[in-house]
Amino acid sequence: MGHVPQAGGADAAERPLSGGGIGPSGAGRADGGDERAAGGGGGAGGPLGPDFRHAVPPGGYVWWYVDGLSDDGRHGITLIAFIGSVFSPYYYWAGRARPENHICLNVALYGPRARWSMTERREGALRRDATSFTLGPSALRWEGGELIVDIDERAVPHLSPIRGRVRLIPTAMNARAFALDAGGRHFWRPIAPAARVEVAMDSPAQNWSGAGYLDMNWGAAPIERDFARWDWSRAALGRGRSAILYDAARRDGSDLSLALRFDAQGRLDEVAPPPRADLPRTLWRVPRRVQTDDPATLREVRRLEDAPFYARAELRTRLFGEDGHAVHETLDADRFAARWVKLLLPWRMPRAFF
Repeated sequence: MGHVPQAGGADAAERPLSGGGIGPSGAGRADGGDERAAGGGGGAGGPLGPDFRHAVPPGGYVWWYVDGLSDDGRHGITLIAFIGSVFSPYYYWAGRARPENHICLNVALYGPRARWSMTERREGALRRDATSFTLGPSALRWEGGELIVDIDERAVPHLSPIRGRVRLIPTAMNARAFALDAGGRHFWRPIAPAARVEVAMDSPAQNWSGAGYLDMNWGAAPIERDFARWDWSRAALGRGRSAILYDAARRDGSDLSLALRFDAQGRLDEVAPPPRADLPRTLWRVPRRVQTDDPATLREVRRLEDAPFYARAELRTRLFGEDGHAVHETLDADRFAARWVKLLLPWRMPRAFF
């Protein structure tokens, strides 16, 4: 899961903080929501592929999220491909009537020669089927059980090119999707809770590999309508294991607290969530919290994104008795709903006329 506009410092120094297989599919519950096998035809790899045909109703959205951290600790990447771009001011101002007319690929490169882009495009730039998704000059495809992303974008604000290829090779896969709200309007599926990523960029020039992750979210209503905030994290643990935590405050007054642990074969256990701990507020004063076994051992390695309503960070943590290397995000949906925030977004999220 993950998204969105950068507006502040990346790569902050590390600091102490206070405070293969297929998962079983079938009916169940995730803290008040239901749980279901993911859709997707055989052309998308059966229930395991990302299925880029996913239908999006008016007012709705779907996104596919990739992240990766290099083995040497120097680089990181986030890619998010949207239909019905949930953070688009243009989609909002258009009444969210035509999600296919608001598509984009958010690219964030962290570390040396960092770059960031999130150019929105019109539906004429969209082509998709079960195994491929083209957004103007960039494209994603699911091929041989791997995700390949060809990137051809322009960074903001200086318009430097971002070109290259990212390959994500799952080491564990999951077919289950989880409802994030009691009304069944918002869903999330961790497609590959553990993966390897290979990054080969022509511009800026960099080649690296590391641990990665792939998921997708979809919904039939704006996020800020049903959530006040959420914190999400995914962590690579030892011996191919991984953990994912979702901690959200819903508009109906209930909470989502979901903790998933995957073994190296992709077998899934729902477990009791670890205790909460506060992370320092961001430069934009966004409050953040994380779930961890031991707040005393929690470390923020890098601040990756710092926006008025959103933050992403690289953490060292301890989960379920194991050391973990994590990507964490916070969304402040109340802040995002503010008019002044939407007026800022076009400076970071241009809209192309082709």
